Amino acid sequence: MKKNQDTCEIFCYDEDKVNRVREKLSKNDFQDMAQIFKVLADHTRLKVAYALCDEDELCVCDVANIIGSTMATASHHLRLLRNMGIANYRKEGKLVFYSLGDEQLKQMIRLAIEHQKEVVGVE
Repeated sequence: MKKNQDTCEIFCYDEDKVNRVREKLSKNDFQDMAQIFKVLADHTRLKVAYALCDEDELCVCDVANIIGSTMATASHHLRLLRNMGIANYRKEGKLVFYSLGDEQLKQMIRLAIEHQKEVVGVE
């Protein structure tokens, strides 16, 4: 029988370290954070969010063309991003424009793109 090599062979832990990290964990709402990651885990919504990182604002028509989808599909994804508080929108006549207002979220998306480039070795 083969032993699992990715676990400790004995049970031992650093109580101070465990308590310190538990204290930090208790001060955060991981449920809300997980929802943001869950919404961005869809590759189409991540493309939409990335497009909104590059431009200050895009209308639904532009987003649909960028991601190669129908306006209904683009609108659906944009609405989900808006409902999660990730995207902002404004209506101007018959056009609806979306933007990302949170600079930290933009940085996180850009960082994920850069990380992916490093992992796969693409420039």
